[in-house]
Amino acid sequence: MARLSSFFVAILTLTPTAYSRHLRASKVFLDGRQVQNEYDYVIIGGGTAGLTVADRLTEDGKTTVLVIEYGVLSEAASLTTVAGGFSGMSDSQFMYDIRSVPQVNLRNRVISVLAGKVVGGSSAVNAMMTIRGTAEDYDRWGAFFGKNSHWTWEGLLPYFKKALNFVPPNADITRTANITYDTSFWGNTSGVYAGWPSYQFPATTAQMEAFKGLPGVEIASDSGSGVPGVYWYPTFMDPKTVLRSFAKTGHYDNVKRANYHLVTQSKVTKIVLDGTTATGVSFVPAPARGQPGNTAAPVTTVTARKEVILAAGGVHSPQVLQVSGIGPKKVLSAAGIDTIVDLPGVGQNFQDHGMISASFQFARIPQSARPSSDDLRTNRTLSTWSSQVWAANRTGPNSIATGNSAAWLSFPVISPRSAKLSADLAAQNHAAYLPTGSDPTVAAGYRAQMLSYASALSNNNTAFYNLVLQGGSASGLLVDLHPLSRGTVNVNPANPHNTEPQVDYRALANPLDATIMGDIVRFTRKYYLDNPKTKDWGGREVSPGASVTTDEQLATFLSSSLSPSVYHPAGTCAMMPLELGGVVDEELKVYGVKNLRVVDASVIPTLPGANTCQTVYAIAEKAADLIRYGAPKV
Repeated sequence: MARLSSFFVAILTLTPTAYSRHLRASKVFLDGRQVQNEYDYVIIGGGTAGLTVADRLTEDGKTTVLVIEYGVLSEAASLTTVAGGFSGMSDSQFMYDIRSVPQVNLRNRVISVLAGKVVGGSSAVNAMMTIRGTAEDYDRWGAFFGKNSHWTWEGLLPYFKKALNFVPPNADITRTANITYDTSFWGNTSGVYAGWPSYQFPATTAQMEAFKGLPGVEIASDSGSGVPGVYWYPTFMDPKTVLRSFAKTGHYDNVKRANYHLVTQSKVTKIVLDGTTATGVSFVPAPARGQPGNTAAPVTTVTARKEVILAAGGVHSPQVLQVSGIGPKKVLSAAGIDTIVDLPGVGQNFQDHGMISASFQFARIPQSARPSSDDLRTNRTLSTWSSQVWAANRTGPNSIATGNSAAWLSFPVISPRSAKLSADLAAQNHAAYLPTGSDPTVAAGYRAQMLSYASALSNNNTAFYNLVLQGGSASGLLVDLHPLSRGTVNVNPANPHNTEPQVDYRALANPLDATIMGDIVRFTRKYYLDNPKTKDWGGREVSPGASVTTDEQLATFLSSSLSPSVYHPAGTCAMMPLELGGVVDEELKVYGVKNLRVVDASVIPTLPGANTCQTVYAIAEKAADLIRYGAPKV
């Protein structure tokens, strides 16, 4: 316990921090009848993007904005608790209850589709991992439009900086845990914080160092630097209060403006169109939890003098467009919806990160790397101390969410056959792996994406592999950062207006996904079982098991265990050229419709190799400037 004692002393000497509830902000309504008849902008969705854009547009004190949110405005402790990272997601009252269609390549399993249903959206319930991805992730977006696009790493970096207020870890923890960071990649003006816990388990540092035992692995200096590697990253947490920092706390709670209105518990029924011009939004009271929509509910219609901004997220933004008559004509006709704008890409190109349920364990974490996160459960002295320092000054292990370190590695680092799989992907008949009857423009966009990924598979600029380190004996989350398969989110043709959309991940539709994920499992075996840095740690494989070695065996394992979602739904209103199945242009304007933009994860054309929350904040910050000032000159 000598090592433990040094940590106890360090934490106990930290200064206690007082904290208080946030002040109430601008006007909030519970009933559509209370809102004004007209606003300059009407924003559909009070989540990560919606609140960010609303805050920025109303900064002048004159521009009027109404945000319409399905969920409630809540001060529940489950939304702000940091410890463990999953308190918000575990509180079902703040989550949509959506199930996918049976996944034919996953033995017809039905997958939970999770998204936040509360003011703040998914930023209120996510795992608080503050990840950005690589520069190539964002240069890829711009490449779909050509060399003069402003949607690039350099074009977005100022908005990543603007989006978050980075507070470095305290000096003692930085030194003892060997945390590295570079403030040049971060800003310090936002109301949304990227903070750090006041404690790190020594085992986490040891597990990071163990990656140096594998050839080609780099240790990156900062998570925001835009390069793959193993690195430390912050938490969406205000380090002064040690509470979750999210869109509500950063872009609503302390914003006192008479021109910023929010109506909650309201379901948008459609975007009002005059021909092909968006003029407003109609909405009704949201149904009680677990109840179907009420067709007789009173309808409120609000006029948008300038624009309607759709920010309902990767699952609901395409649904709102489709019920408003904007989308693939075949989908709308099947649902009995009149087509106003035939836009084939709406609801297509659906993506999420895939979670691989492989499991490994270390039987003997060395004493030099203790305490581990396991010790918090098994060592009474440690757990008692943890409770004491948390009660005294909100420090210690309870300030850790899901962790702050992980590997984000390129494919050539993890696979000896990266060149072959790159060539295999480039040579595919890509349209064959899309839903039957996909529009030619959607197929063209998918081909462009796959050719970009083929290049990425053979270079070291895009991370495909992610292993989250949590300082314990069991392996952390193992994620495929760039799945090749594409799904759909379309209205339910039997009841498009009063049921959730039909979500189909189409997991493993592209067979190379299983091959790539198989190599992700093989590399993880090396880290745990064939690594000079961990050879004395007693590594063992729990699943899929040592006998599962071939591509065919690993594909079978994945069919029974893969989750096609880590709750990062994206891509369904893609920002791509119209001829590539795009839904919005580079100013996020919906093709064929005036005065309508989409600003949320649905516009992401290809997923970044990262948790999507930080990306959505940056998109929203950039969108606010596009709305106010127009496109930048490149």
